[in-house]
Amino acid sequence: MNVADSEQMAATLAPMGLRISPALESADLIIVNTCSVRAKAEQKAFSVLGQLADLKRRRPDLIVGVAGCVAQQEGARILQRAPHVDIVIGTRAIQRLSEHVRRVAEERCRIVDVDLNIPFAENGTAASAEGAPEKVCRFVTIMRGCDNFCAYCVVPYVRGREVSRPPEEILREIREAVSSGAREVTLLGQNVNSYGQKEGLCTFPELLACVNTIPGLNRIRFTTSHPKDLTADLLKCFARLDKLCPHIHLPVQSGSNRILRRMNRAYTREHYLDKVSELRDTCPEIAITSDMIVGFPGETEADFELTLDLIRKVRFDGLFAFMYSDRPNAPACQFAEKVPDDVSRERLHALLALQDGVTFARNSALVGSLLEVLVEGAGKRSGFGSPATTEPAQWTGRTPGNKIVHLHAEPGAGRIGPGSLARVRIERAMAHSLRGVVDDGAGADGTEKGGAHDAA
Repeated sequence: MNVADSEQMAATLAPMGLRISPALESADLIIVNTCSVRAKAEQKAFSVLGQLADLKRRRPDLIVGVAGCVAQQEGARILQRAPHVDIVIGTRAIQRLSEHVRRVAEERCRIVDVDLNIPFAENGTAASAEGAPEKVCRFVTIMRGCDNFCAYCVVPYVRGREVSRPPEEILREIREAVSSGAREVTLLGQNVNSYGQKEGLCTFPELLACVNTIPGLNRIRFTTSHPKDLTADLLKCFARLDKLCPHIHLPVQSGSNRILRRMNRAYTREHYLDKVSELRDTCPEIAITSDMIVGFPGETEADFELTLDLIRKVRFDGLFAFMYSDRPNAPACQFAEKVPDDVSRERLHALLALQDGVTFARNSALVGSLLEVLVEGAGKRSGFGSPATTEPAQWTGRTPGNKIVHLHAEPGAGRIGPGSLARVRIERAMAHSLRGVVDDGAGADGTEKGGAHDAA
């Protein structure tokens, strides 16, 4: 979501003649786009702001802004804590960023804009094709905010209540993205499963079906999906929509029913396991990733063992795991029975070690298979087939199941570049990615889908 917001800021500022700077020292405007979902992310944001103070002293005309969730959460307090900051702009005021920058440049004033009651039509999200970055894979926001109020989560307080964007605006933005080179879109929302319900718009499965018809678009992804709202209609989309990638991010957070109740997640581990079974019955090749929180207040060793057991049962393709931290306004910050940091840290290490083994095993099962890879860009060690190097050109892309693949093309393998679909033979598995070689000249659009090989 923050990446999408940053892209929108760049697009909003483009008509003013502002472009991305290669270095902080050469920038006329610096915006720190922040996250407050965890305490560590918030601390990092203020650390970055502190580092900018000296630059602002040396260059008084530099404009410094703070955006995102920390800006929404702290508001004017940021101006007190960081006197060198000129603009504090909240999560729903991005479309007003350019006018705030212009005013600060002309009047040398300080501005705080953290109003959450901005209609979606005014707030907007569509970055114009001219101002948006030309990328093979693009994020498209379809809704903002959240109504679930999980006990640990600050999102409803910093991004507001749930509101969906009209489908015609979403489809127009995707068509513009495709016309500027995008071949894959990821539809974004805190809970995409509830898209359109409050406004009486089309359902999320209906929106996916519309996106699936857009010419020139090769792949569709979405995130995030709440387990309690994963419907049968959405499950069927994985079987009937040819552009929908066989991958779902389905955050579970804990394997203990007692902790799930305390978290206010509104489902049980049994419900979650049933949904996983239905997903794999509908789409056997589907890759499933998830989120976990360890050390939630009151979590016992028995609760944690249930979480490890869930990981063993599901065998996720990947996992994002974090230590619990108190967040402002979230109910859990008032909960007793806080788990000591050293215990939480030990549990986190154990959980990650278990999942690393599972991920490597699932990746290893793909060695020797042929997978379709959407090439996103050059790899870090690319020689680009130059006469000065014997290394083949190296590229990076993803499989339909969202596996990162570092691939190289042998001489005669055909033209490979950003946006091309390459049939890749997997030669090596690593902890969090794969390596492969383009298979005998199959480097053009229209190669076989290969998704059936994309799960272990």
